[in-house]
Amino acid sequence: MAINVDTVYKTVLLILNQQQRGYITPDEFNKVGTQVQLGIFEKYMSDLNQQLRIPENDSEYGNRVKNIEERIDIFKRIGDAVYAAPFFDLPAVTDLYRIGSVIYNDHIEAQMVERNELYLIKKSPLTAPTKEQPIFLYENKKISLYPTTITSSVQVSYIKKPVDVQWNYSVGSLGQFEYNSATSVNFELHESEQVDVITGILLYSGVIIQDPTMIQIASQKIQQEDNNEKS
Repeated sequence: MAINVDTVYKTVLLILNQQQRGYITPDEFNKVGTQVQLGIFEKYMSDLNQQLRIPENDSEYGNRVKNIEERIDIFKRIGDAVYAAPFFDLPAVTDLYRIGSVIYNDHIEAQMVERNELYLIKKSPLTAPTKEQPIFLYENKKISLYPTTITSSVQVSYIKKPVDVQWNYSVGSLGQFEYNSATSVNFELHESEQVDVITGILLYSGVIIQDPTMIQIASQKIQQEDNNEKS
């Protein structure tokens, strides 16, 4: 499902050459590619929020909410929250972007509340949280889970940030850059985003593409050349 970083880089180089717009080094490509990927990733959240306000589309393949969620699914993870009284710390990861659900005992989902709601909920015997119906407050990247007798068996689903793009290489006998697939890192985005990724990188390089089919043709040419080298 990932987008091959080598295909993207070679396509960008091919188009830059055709447009006589110079050259982008691997280091420049990695930095720009990472920024473009992050921009597309962050746009998923605002796009999803916007589409949720629009009446649903019953079409199996034209449902925009479903299509955006499919792209976000790539980044969904779940991890253990560790109790450090009186809070639960988020999963011990460096790539956490946004939390989703807080789950107790593998199957009970806690309800998120705001602080102004918390006091009212706890005050009433009818709405007071229980282990079967827990609630949580999320502030300053800490989770306060109620009832406070819950101190273990808590997991958090979350969306992770995409990893930085890396087109890594070794230096050949003539000083040329030779792609190293073993140490390179592909774009984590859905493969349908390949044209947008290439377009974004070209924009950073000062190239505006009026016809997206130009990118598709260039990508196909690069793919065919790679297949010929392997055959």
